[in-house]
Formats: sequence, structure tokens, C-alpha cells
Amino acid sequence: MTACVLEVVISSRDGDLEATIAVQAAVIAELRAVNTEQAHLIATLQARVAELEGRLGKDSSNSSKPPSSDGLRKPARAGRQDDERAARRRPGKQPGTPGAHLAQVATPDQVVEHLPERCGECGAELADAPVAGVEARQVFDLPPLGLRVTEHRAQRRRCACGSTTAAGFPAHARAAACYGPGVRALVGYLCVYQHLPVARAGQLLADVLGAPVATGTLASVVAEGAAGLDGPGGFIQAVRAQLAGAPVAHFDETGARVAGRLHWVHSASTSLLTLLSVHAKRGKVAMDQAGVLPGFAGVAVHDGWAPYWRYEDVRHALCGAHLLRELEGVAEGPGQGWAAGMAELLVDVKLVADRARAAGAGRVEDAARARLHARYERLLADGRAANPPLPASGRRRGRARRSPAGRLLIRLDAHRDEVLRSLDDTRVPFDNNQAERDLRMVKLQQKISGCWRTPAGAQAFLALRSYLATARKQGMNPLAVLGQLFGGHPWLPAPGPLSAPP
Repeated sequence: MTACVLEVVISSRDGDLEATIAVQAAVIAELRAVNTEQAHLIATLQARVAELEGRLGKDSSNSSKPPSSDGLRKPARAGRQDDERAARRRPGKQPGTPGAHLAQVATPDQVVEHLPERCGECGAELADAPVAGVEARQVFDLPPLGLRVTEHRAQRRRCACGSTTAAGFPAHARAAACYGPGVRALVGYLCVYQHLPVARAGQLLADVLGAPVATGTLASVVAEGAAGLDGPGGFIQAVRAQLAGAPVAHFDETGARVAGRLHWVHSASTSLLTLLSVHAKRGKVAMDQAGVLPGFAGVAVHDGWAPYWRYEDVRHALCGAHLLRELEGVAEGPGQGWAAGMAELLVDVKLVADRARAAGAGRVEDAARARLHARYERLLADGRAANPPLPASGRRRGRARRSPAGRLLIRLDAHRDEVLRSLDDTRVPFDNNQAERDLRMVKLQQKISGCWRTPAGAQAFLALRSYLATARKQGMNPLAVLGQLFGGHPWLPAPGPLSAPP
């Protein structure tokens, strides 16, 4: 249409001058409108390209993406190759670290004497020669492995009155032929603590112990162990109550495939307690069923997942490590110097809180807190100036569109107390690494086995994993506490609220 109008203008040079000016004015107005629309389209596309490039450039070092999503292109840790100390470090024990070696014992289980028969010089027999000295070497090795079969015989005796009474069998003698608590404990150790797939665990038991255990039996052993942890006064109830009473606890969740569908594994933990559960939902319904947050009154350390904020009676603390990764990703963009400054501030907050904690203080002194809060406010103001709201596209209703930097600023502004919680309570750690460490073994299990076939199987595994992780945190031997569990007397953690260390 514009080309036609231009042709009319060119062909009407001898026409009325005012009409020509009017037509030219209309053409100019139309071209301006087209230019404005094109400029808006270009700006929109540029923003879209920048957003997509930002997504492609995100990994576990500059966002909340898990390290497992990096794949083979996992980035090298910044500065690792330039670290002079790493260049000077040699393999093996480092200077100043405690060493470990295999030392001889005072009372060996067996002593074998080795006697020289003839003199190495003249060849004379040495049977009656005096002993001039002894050199001892001890070999630590396994005894021959195999199952030990114990037969339990319950007698029936007839009383003089004519009645016959039979003796009872011990609880672990449940059938004419069955595996005892030791074998069942080893099954739980291999499948849950060492994460062996069921088939490989069965092969190990057959090759090493001569115990050809069927895969169905292995799965039933895990379910049996989980059943022994539930119920009134059991391990699950005790840990749930202790976590609810802890002054500081960590919470996190991760996806898992169960019965071919996406489920979520939820964790609640401290430095001495672990509770894992699985649910088809990720949000508050699942957290309520886990049973810790509904009655929790301490400080909950977590990431920015929205359902956590629905627990209004809980004091919250945001994970500083998550924020640092997000700030690193934002700082890579042009004009985002505030993000680097905010990252430096968070590191300073951690250092100040660590020093106060080491000095035995419950909170950071007021002057230091005031300075850090003031820096926080200045950096937020700089961030708002660098990230005004994006222009409305007219296609979406509701909240205005925000860039990743803008969304992060809104969170930092709305939850400033939660970001700086460790300044008010030095018991609160800087990050949520405790929860992530507890979930790491769950991710390892998924990498090995792929998924759980049933929700009941997943919950049984997680219950037993909670038991072993808690026992390990409290210095207990995992195989020993499994023996107690399958012997009918499960180990229980010491009562009392337990908080996470920094």
C-alpha cells in the first residue's frame, strides 16, 4: 500500500500542491507507525534472544540447576587451574593432615612359626640351634566366608497329667528354613546403604556367602525393615518429633520416578537427624504428610520454593548458596554490577556470622548488622535502577513481565530478613547444604536403579535410608544398627531437639 501511495505522489507532480502535501503527510505518518511497530518488534525479539541465550548459558554454577543437569559439559570450577596451591600439591597425604596406616595388634588370632632348616652358610641342620631373634609380620585377611546353619529344635513334653506342651521358637526362626537377622541386615546394607541393584546384591550374596537369595526375597527384606521402623514409639515417629522440636532444620525436595511417574522426595534434616519421604506432589500437601513442618516452630532453612512460605508460624532462612549462584548468572549481563556487589555482601554476612558464632555470640553485634543492612538497601536500589519493569506486550494479563534479574530483586526485597537471618541468629547456617547432602544419596540410587517400581517400595527404601543416615550421623555402625532392627530391637536416636551446625 505504501508503494502505491508513493507512485501516486510521483505521478502527480503537476497536480494540486496541497493535495500532494496531504498525501505525503499521510505516507510519512504511515511510515512512522510502521517504524514504531518494527522497533517494538525488534526490542521484543532482542529481549527474547537474550533470554534464550541466558537459558543456554545457565548451569549449576550460575543458577539453581542441579549439577546432574550439566552432563558432559560440566564447567570447570573457577580458578581451579590457576590455583598455585593446587599446582604444588602432590598426590597422597598432605602436610599437616592426620595420617592412617595398618598397625600390628598385640594379640593376633593365630601365630604361625617359620623355622630355618639349614644354615645359609655351611648347610648344617638348625633343629637344635638356639633362637637368636624373631621378626614378626602380621597379615590381616578375611576368614573363610559362608553361612552358618543353626537348627532350632522345639521339644514337646508330656506331663504326668496327660497334657503335651511344646517349646516355642525364637522370633527369627520363622519357618522351616529361613535367613537370620545377620543375612537380612546385610541385604539392607547392600541395597539401601551401598545402593547395589537388587540383582547384583543377590549375586554378591550367592558368590561370597553361598546364599542364593531370590530378588523377591531381597525386596521383601527392605519392606520388612521399613515396617520395623514405623508405628507408635518407632524410629520414624521419634525422628519426626525431634525434627519438629529442633531450633534449626533444613528442608529440600527432588524429583524421582516412581511407577513410571514423576514423584517428589522430600527431606527434613539436621546435622544428626534425617527424614526422607516420597509423594506424588511437590507442594504443601506433601510437606504436611511428611509431618515435620506443620508442627515446626524453629528456623527452616530452604531455597525459594513458594510453598515453604505458606507455613506462617515458621521462621524462614533462605539458602545463601542458591542466591550466590543466581547472582553470578545475573552479573554476567550488561549493567548488572549490583549483582556482584550483592554477592560480596552475602559473603561478608557469612564471615561476620561465622566470627560471631565462633565467639559464642547468639547474634551479630548491632553496629555490624546496621552496616550490612544499609549496604543491602543500597544494592537493592541500584538493582531496581538497572532493571525497570519490561514494557507490557499487551498479550498477557496479570503481573507485569520481569527479567530474571527483576524477579531475583523482588525476592531479595520481599525476603530481606530471611536472606540475612544468620545476623540475628548465628545458629542459622549460610546455606542449605545439609539438606542437599541428605538428598545426594537418593539421586545416586536413581542413577543406579533408574526408578522405584511402586510407591510402597520407594517409601520403604526412604524409611530405611533415613534410619541409616541418622545412625551414621550419630556415629553408629550402619550394619550394626541394621542387625538390631532385624533382631527386633531397632536403634533409636537420643531424645532432645538437635540443631544443624554451621
